[in-house]
Amino acid sequence: MSLRIEAAGPGTTVQDLGRPGLRAVGVGSSGALDRQSHRIAQRLVGNRESAAGIEVPLGGLRLRATRDHWVVVAGAETPVYAGSRAIDLWRPHLLRAGEPLELGIATRGIRAYVAVRGGLALPPVLGSRSTDTLAGLGPEPLRAGDELAVGRTPLPLHLVDLAPWRVPGEHIEARVVPGPRRDYLEPGAWDLLTGETWTASTAADRVGVRLDGPLLRHRGSAELPSEGMIPGAIQVPPSGIPTILLADGPVTGGYPVIGVVLDLDRIGQLRPGATLRLRG
Repeated sequence: MSLRIEAAGPGTTVQDLGRPGLRAVGVGSSGALDRQSHRIAQRLVGNRESAAGIEVPLGGLRLRATRDHWVVVAGAETPVYAGSRAIDLWRPHLLRAGEPLELGIATRGIRAYVAVRGGLALPPVLGSRSTDTLAGLGPEPLRAGDELAVGRTPLPLHLVDLAPWRVPGEHIEARVVPGPRRDYLEPGAWDLLTGETWTASTAADRVGVRLDGPLLRHRGSAELPSEGMIPGAIQVPPSGIPTILLADGPVTGGYPVIGVVLDLDRIGQLRPGATLRLRG
């Protein structure tokens, strides 16, 4: 009862809804970056939303079923093939024993989510099967040759024609609220943050994403004693280049936080080169 990975693509990991409630002891939340897409994919195959699936950034995953499995691919708009036939996103498909499932390169958004009925039955670490790429918790990032056991679920399978969902495109808007260290930046920094159009840098992963645009200037020192960080925090290091921390981001940091992004599912689909407006 397993799936065999034949090609993983860069940065492909196992994710569920993460490890909430452990930041006080130094453990980040991790989990799917686009939690809404992950949740919908799990529900479409009859799993609980907390079940583990595969997060695929950009594309390049190829796996093969060793027995029949119901699967769903959701999230980024990605060409998907089961054997030689193209299949739809956001819709359950029966993947036959011996049949490959292959994801091409995403054309809209960046992260696709593969859910299999029963969920991935890997050993949990601190209550989660998520890969935390910064802390090194959970399973290693996937690579060719890995075999993933599949569990069982008592929930019924609800077949639907298509789930009404779509990921953001090349321009994303997200809400932001002021951070606790906004006063460490020059008076015009907040207006720049919320008034300019930013571009997602290629310096992006599950830890965070840098934003290319105007530099945000500090009033004085760009560093302060380390304090707690959360996903969505926008740190401004000495360079003045803002960075949005994501699910695998550090639990503490010593750079001022000018704001906190609320719509993290959208940021999880922000591909390099896409533009972002932060609405305060």
